[in-house]
Amino acid sequence: MTEVTPQITPPIRRLWPMDQPAVLKHFLNLDRDIRHMRFGGGVGEGFLRDYADGILKVGSVIFGAFPDNELRAVGELRGLLDAWPVKAEAAFSVERAWQDRGIGDALVTRVIAAAQNRGVNTLNMICLPENRKMQHLAVKHDAVLQLDVDEVEARLTPPWPTPGSLAEEFSGEAQGFTQALLRWAA
Repeated sequence: MTEVTPQITPPIRRLWPMDQPAVLKHFLNLDRDIRHMRFGGGVGEGFLRDYADGILKVGSVIFGAFPDNELRAVGELRGLLDAWPVKAEAAFSVERAWQDRGIGDALVTRVIAAAQNRGVNTLNMICLPENRKMQHLAVKHDAVLQLDVDEVEARLTPPWPTPGSLAEEFSGEAQGFTQALLRWAA
């Protein structure tokens, strides 16, 4: 009999500079295979520390999933200030124990909505050819895949922002920031 992992809808919120220690802890919790899939090769602790130090910078919007009140997955929207019209890149990581529960899908949805509300007209996700989970999520969200020898590029075209999409994000941002402050103060 095949064991079915229950799908969950974890709390997802934007990450702020005060969350940097949790981001580093999340990256250090990724096993070797997941690090390889996320960063396109083997990376060590020093690389992860440097990456976590710079992740919450201007021009990026980073979201985290907290299924057990701990940061277990990260969705990144980067490059927002690099080009006009706005093109951005998305990247995702989910700790092994939390995979196959819908967390990656929820993060992809949240990152696409953030891209939409920032006027991003092209959203790229790049992954290794063997990263079938990321390819599946990209296609599920209407991405077009372009296969290359060393990588797969998924390209999405988010819709234009609407008053409803902006209001939804604003509401979620306010609630998420309050949660972050309470967590930080604890």
